Amino acid sequence: MSDDLLVSRDGSVLRVTFNRPEQRNALTWQMYADLVGACELADTDADIRVMVLRGAGDAAFVAGTDISQFSEFRTGEDGIAYERKISSVVDRLASVRVPTVAAISGFCVGGGLALAAVCDIRVATPSARFGVPIARTLGNCLAMSTYSLLVGHLGQARTLDMLLRARLFTGEEMHAVGFVAELCGEAELDACTSSVVDRLSAHAPLTMWAAKESVRRLRQANTPNGDDIVRTVYGSEDFHHGVASFVAKRKPRWLGR
Repeated sequence: MSDDLLVSRDGSVLRVTFNRPEQRNALTWQMYADLVGACELADTDADIRVMVLRGAGDAAFVAGTDISQFSEFRTGEDGIAYERKISSVVDRLASVRVPTVAAISGFCVGGGLALAAVCDIRVATPSARFGVPIARTLGNCLAMSTYSLLVGHLGQARTLDMLLRARLFTGEEMHAVGFVAELCGEAELDACTSSVVDRLSAHAPLTMWAAKESVRRLRQANTPNGDDIVRTVYGSEDFHHGVASFVAKRKPRWLGR
């Protein structure tokens, strides 16, 4: 594991910390790979009962993928490869045999929202902000599996509101719709998370695994292929302009091509 993703064992709990607080814990390719490694550890250690994910500091859980890495993209096929990579990581987290808990404060956006959404339980503070503001930042899109994940949690109308208006929903709003299971005070995130972890640790492991795995398979069963959509968007002038503008801290001018 790299210093940017910390993995530690705390009794029967495996703790994963996204550790780039200066970059709001934005994910590098290596951090995605290390997260898969943490999932493998959770599955191979029979004494692990719960896996907890959180971001270092209070500013963010995960503020998406590190945008500078998109500068390497040249064609729509690069976008397809990227979205498949992210989908494989998200699905690997979903398939972890033990319950997964996301402890969220600050920004939980883009790829960070996908990781939180695929966790089994989410604990958050009122200051948490959830969304995928790519319509005003990068001009890219999501994998079909991620759209399916968000619609499953939020419904079609709220998902489209989030994506089309590039809205960031508050912790209170996401608690009201059931996405956040436990809403706690800013100073109480650790204590609230520990309470959830203690309860999960006392429950029947195979019963919880059966519930998790069944929900995962139901979600996957009706997910269509969306490579044509990803290819069109990631191969567009708008996307490449959006990445360059983001890196240069300029406001993009969208052309729709």
